[in-house]
Amino acid sequence: MNDHFHPPYPVRRAALALSLAALPSLSFGLGLPTLENPSRGTGSGIMETIRNYGYDIVLLVALLVVASMFVGVCYHAYTSYAEIHTGRRTWGQFGLTVAVGAVLLVIGIWLLTEATGIL
Repeated sequence: MNDHFHPPYPVRRAALALSLAALPSLSFGLGLPTLENPSRGTGSGIMETIRNYGYDIVLLVALLVVASMFVGVCYHAYTSYAEIHTGRRTWGQFGLTVAVGAVLLVIGIWLLTEATGIL
């Protein structure tokens, strides 16, 4: 009774063999993605290209540092805001926290911009 629901064993085996034989040709058709050039260009040699990729990596790390600073300042400002409602802080202390955090962000961004400019 189950024979009409499933093809016979040799037919399934042949279909599996055909699909396995066609699998490499399908994967070669897709091709590998190409590597993107660094933002400063490839340069005149391999060392300059590696240096340019290193520059992009340093810029990415600097961006992550600034992003973590921003998250830290926002978190500290939020906790300061939450303490206003419990009576442990005042609005003036909250404003001072936000102002100092903004100044620290500006200084951090300026320092990281100067540091990446040295590269």
